Amino acid sequence: MSDAAITGGESPGARAYVASIASAVPRFSVCQRVAADLVREHFRETLTPRSMGLIRATFEHPSIEKRHFAVDDPARIFSETQDQRVARFTEHSISLAAEAVTKALETAGVTVQQVKGLVVNTCTGYICPGISTYLAQRMGLSPRARLYDLVGSGCGGAIPNLQVAESMLRMTGGVVVSVAVEICSAAFQMGNDLSLILSNALFGDGAAAAVLWEKPSGFELYGSAGRYVPEQREAIRFVHKGGELHNQLSTDLPGLVGKAAAEVVDDLLEASPVAKSDIGGWALHTGGEKVINAVRDQVGIPEERLRATRKVLSQYGNMSSPTVWFVLEEMLQEGMPAGEWCVLLAYGAGLSAHACLLRKV
Repeated sequence: MSDAAITGGESPGARAYVASIASAVPRFSVCQRVAADLVREHFRETLTPRSMGLIRATFEHPSIEKRHFAVDDPARIFSETQDQRVARFTEHSISLAAEAVTKALETAGVTVQQVKGLVVNTCTGYICPGISTYLAQRMGLSPRARLYDLVGSGCGGAIPNLQVAESMLRMTGGVVVSVAVEICSAAFQMGNDLSLILSNALFGDGAAAAVLWEKPSGFELYGSAGRYVPEQREAIRFVHKGGELHNQLSTDLPGLVGKAAAEVVDDLLEASPVAKSDIGGWALHTGGEKVINAVRDQVGIPEERLRATRKVLSQYGNMSSPTVWFVLEEMLQEGMPAGEWCVLLAYGAGLSAHACLLRKV
């Protein structure tokens, strides 16, 4: 296990705040039973009876009701060429990110002209130049705005993104926007492989944006920590086969993630004046039910603190990196008192785990 990276603890005058957060999903959604029927029908000639049974068991698990996909017709996912897939990723990653940013700026009462920096992360597609340049053009950002694209952080990517955005804010002041966007359906593959079957039962598409500034409102960013376990890299990663991305998930993943999550939370809290018992809000990346349960047990989170995490899993599945922001947004909608401490906790490729300590202002 590598050493943790910890930030935070600056003087109160140098604090950064998350002024607002907002999310966006594609209009098209489908319930799990219908999704299972579509997959079985399309791949009935290539899937084994065992795989057909696994599809039934995984897709119809009660932890997920429905997911959203960036398509007009779900059958398109099964037949598009790689070029069409990249084009769909490009179109929808930009449009969903723009929708989330617009909502977040409006909530904060900030104009596009006030944005001095933009950080965008994704792992489900690659374009050059990155999403940030397209998004800056779409939104009308200043040509002097600082733009950064992060790739390869997987499901945990929103928190490293937030760390970069916070560092940029300390250099530039003003307003910096942090955006996580994933078109997981653009990495769709199917075969007689448990990793692919599980992935196709879990992942959906979505985007989320957070507006950062130095005004004391929203959430105070108190500190963050990260843990990397590169020796467990093969447990969760994308692999290239035939020039296309294939998701790889180990059956040992819940235990591995739970351990890394518990360690990064300990790192986070050791560098703060807050005890675990003081944390009123826990915003967890959804992962899947087994991952949530493992993190709950190894971190020591009361089950009643996971209501928002489980609701987001049920309504959206696992959207990779933006998901943790969806959970915090749900917690805000349920109501959070001023002064409450909250931990953002996400994990994924690397193998990695990331945590951020926030205080509601």
